[in-house]
Amino acid sequence: MKKILLAEDDPFVVEIYSRKIKEAGFDLEIVQTGEEALRKIKEERFDILLLDMVLPGLSGWEVLEAIRKEKEKNEQLRTLKVLVLSNLGSRPEVERAVRMGAERYLIKAHYTPAQVVEEVKRLDR
Repeated sequence: MKKILLAEDDPFVVEIYSRKIKEAGFDLEIVQTGEEALRKIKEERFDILLLDMVLPGLSGWEVLEAIRKEKEKNEQLRTLKVLVLSNLGSRPEVERAVRMGAERYLIKAHYTPAQVVEEVKRLDR
């Protein structure tokens, strides 16, 4: 079973996405801050990080930058796929996230939870 870490601080969003992700058969853990996300991905192996860009403490941008800097030294980070799931959606933001290593950038308002799960499944192949 593939492991997913969801970094999201909105309880409503967490509830909706966690239900759909678990129904799809993925093992899911949830964190609410950027610091927690970084700690978790360094301690445990996750296949996919679903990352909101607006988080308390460290932002999603800072998490992406830390992953990029530490990938060479950390095998777990080298294989981690990052799927950004955010309401920030300007073209420069999307392009910046992809340059920083995100596999995909999904704007929450443009995707249903079921569509997000389909994107996760695509990354899982």
